[in-house]
Amino acid sequence: MSINTYELLKKDGLAKRGRLHTVHGTIETPVFMNVGTAAAIKGAVSTDDLRTIRTQVELSNTYHLHVRPGDEIVKKLGGLHRFMNWDRPILTDSGGFQVFSLASLRKIKEEGVHFNSHIDGRKIFMGPEESMQIQSNLASTIAMAFDECPSSVADKKYIANSVARTTRWLKRCKDEMARLNSLPDTINPHQMLFGINQGGVYEDIRIEHAQQISELNLDGYAIGGLAVGESHEEMYRILDAVVGYLPEDKPTYLMGVGTPANILEGVERGVDFFDCVYPSRNGRHGHVYTNHGKMNLFNAKYELDDRPIEEGCGCPACRSYSRAYIRHLLKAKEMLGMRLCVLHNLYFYNTMMEEIRDAIDAGQFQEYKKKKLEGMMQK
Repeated sequence: MSINTYELLKKDGLAKRGRLHTVHGTIETPVFMNVGTAAAIKGAVSTDDLRTIRTQVELSNTYHLHVRPGDEIVKKLGGLHRFMNWDRPILTDSGGFQVFSLASLRKIKEEGVHFNSHIDGRKIFMGPEESMQIQSNLASTIAMAFDECPSSVADKKYIANSVARTTRWLKRCKDEMARLNSLPDTINPHQMLFGINQGGVYEDIRIEHAQQISELNLDGYAIGGLAVGESHEEMYRILDAVVGYLPEDKPTYLMGVGTPANILEGVERGVDFFDCVYPSRNGRHGHVYTNHGKMNLFNAKYELDDRPIEEGCGCPACRSYSRAYIRHLLKAKEMLGMRLCVLHNLYFYNTMMEEIRDAIDAGQFQEYKKKKLEGMMQK
């Protein structure tokens, strides 16, 4: 099998069971990417831990690594894989979402975006070429195209103009990525490029944009600009409308989503790739996912509870420690408490994705989804 090939192995309804071959190994899909914004999972989780909990893909942030330590430094140290001691696939986002989230600090123009660093206020310019250059320096497996992520409440005219510019930027990203991959000093000359579908909550803009970017024959396609303030129902409506207009023979990535329920709904609609900060962020606050609903380990009822977070769970926390002990660590503000909760949550997500893949393989995804959702609705 050649590098950078996606195989659609099976469908169960619209749910896709795929396999993406990359220069850094094969990704079994559907997959949840574990978010390590600054080249580390928050909560003192090492890349050895990620291997232990069966992480397939790590996701890092282009903007944050550009600001600190600097993508040129990462390149001098051999690229992101070598820098963080991770030999499996890495996806880097483009910095486009930071343009959205740093609204008070930025100015968008045709050539790109001028904005101020959130760390020291220094002026930064990022356009399609700069984003591709940074991601090439990082040498990730998959680079994301530079886009604008407009607010979900922006008016239709603004979103239409924004999406048209995102399309123009995407073509520039593709040209620049091809140029960078051909250079002799490029660390990863097989770097892949995923384009991003935008359009807010407007189905017609989304569909037209999906049709336009599908013609560019990219390595994969993401749906961006969701989970930014609209309701879950609106998000599912947009997925119902747009996924069918993206190439079935390429990976489909729903950016920044989400809860276990969101992921199950996304898989049902044909999504392959997911990422979200929820498992690590919630874990750092003592909120842990189980097959019987979410638990807050700060609650007093766990003070004398000597059971693991979840009976039968094989994560490092559940194999060795009780709810009572982890609660004590959290109350005492010991880093180990946060770390154990993050490891449990990421293991829960990674295991859920394995179960989803097995269910699609068996043609039983609907039954699995129903049972999983019913279990997690318990308190």
